[in-house]
Amino acid sequence: MSEVRRRNRRDPEGHRAAILAAAREAFGERGYAGTTLREIARRAGVTHGLITQQFTSKEQLFLAAVPGNSDLAAVAAGDPATLPERIASAFVRRMEAGASGDPLIILLRSTASDERTATTLLAAMQQHSIDVYRDVLGPDLADDLDTRVTLVGAQLIGVAFIRYIARAEPLASMPPEELTGHVARILRHILVD
Repeated sequence: MSEVRRRNRRDPEGHRAAILAAAREAFGERGYAGTTLREIARRAGVTHGLITQQFTSKEQLFLAAVPGNSDLAAVAAGDPATLPERIASAFVRRMEAGASGDPLIILLRSTASDERTATTLLAAMQQHSIDVYRDVLGPDLADDLDTRVTLVGAQLIGVAFIRYIARAEPLASMPPEELTGHVARILRHILVD
């Protein structure tokens, strides 16, 4: 993307949209570890300081910009009884549409190049997920919600790695609808049973 002219200083929503668009593009191209806030600022046509003012850290910008973790609240909203199916369906649909820019794929690729960064990113993603699931599932699962959310993340990361990175069978060629059913069944056991 060519460098964009500096945006009007009195357009906070325009700045935010430009930052998020530039971040999505940069994270998708360069991965998490290879992307800097200065690069995102250059692409968005804003200052580095504006990014840190609107987003407290690179991790928070990543969570806001990259589809998947950022849309979890919308996917999770609704009847807790059907939460596993909604999560599985959204996950498979999202991965099928563009796995290379998905937060789980970026996380997995970051692990190979920078374990510390991947650990920090995973912790931020888990905390965001815990907060969202707590709102949906309520106090009934409060005692072991952290464990359940970590297990959900482990399942989704495992499926992402096997199907979209390693492309190992039988998951690699499984029809998306069948994969969704298997993932939903596992998530139901973790979240509801």
